[in-house]
Amino acid sequence: MTINWNKNPLIPAIAQDAETSQILMLAYMNEEAYNLTLSTGYAHYFSRSKQRIWKKGESSNHTQKVKDILLDCDADTVILKIKQNGVACHTGRKSCFFTSVLQEKVILDKEVDTDAIYGVVDTLYHTILERKNASPETKSWTKKLLDNKELMLSKIREEADEVCVAINEESDEQVIYESADLLYHILVGLGYREISPDRVKQELARRFGMSGITEKENRTK
Repeated sequence: MTINWNKNPLIPAIAQDAETSQILMLAYMNEEAYNLTLSTGYAHYFSRSKQRIWKKGESSNHTQKVKDILLDCDADTVILKIKQNGVACHTGRKSCFFTSVLQEKVILDKEVDTDAIYGVVDTLYHTILERKNASPETKSWTKKLLDNKELMLSKIREEADEVCVAINEESDEQVIYESADLLYHILVGLGYREISPDRVKQELARRFGMSGITEKENRTK
C-alpha cells in the first residue's frame, strides 16, 4: 500500500516514542518531507504556518531518529516510531499534549528552557498564539488586541508613528524602546492572521541580493 499524494498532498504524521509509545506530537508531511524522512532517517515535516519543509530539531537540535513508519488502512496518515533527542514540544515539554481538558490544567512540566533556542521573536509569537486560543475570560493586553481588530490596527499605526518620531528626534534608547513596541504589535497582527514570522524571514531572504527597485517592479508584474 502506498500514499496517493495526488489525492492527499498533505497527510497527518504522528510522532510516537518507539520505547514508551507516548504520543509526542502531530505534524504534517507532503511527499517531499516524507521522502526526506525515508532517505535521511530523521523526521521531516511540512509546516503549514511557515509554508516550507522543516527538519525536526533544525533550530533546537531536538531531532527525531525514525525507527519505523506505520501507514494506516486508508494510506493517508502515518505514525513515526521515533527516538526523541531532547523534547518534542517547542514549549520545552516532552510531548505537545500537555493540557488536560477534563482536569483543566497543565499535566507536564517543562524539561528544557527553549527561549534561548528559538529566539525571542519566535517565543513571543507562540505566546501570542497561546493568548489567542485562551478562554474569553483571560485578561491580557494581547488577548484584548486579538479580540478587537480595529484597536489592534490602530496600535500598529500609532507605534509605527512613534518609531518615526523617535528616529527623527529622540535618543537611541528611545528608538530601541519604540521599535520593540512596534515589533510586538506587528507580531500580534501576524498572530491574528496566523502568519508565522518565519515567512517574513523567508521573504527577506528571497529579496537578499535583489535591488529595492527590481523588487518593487516585480510586485506589479
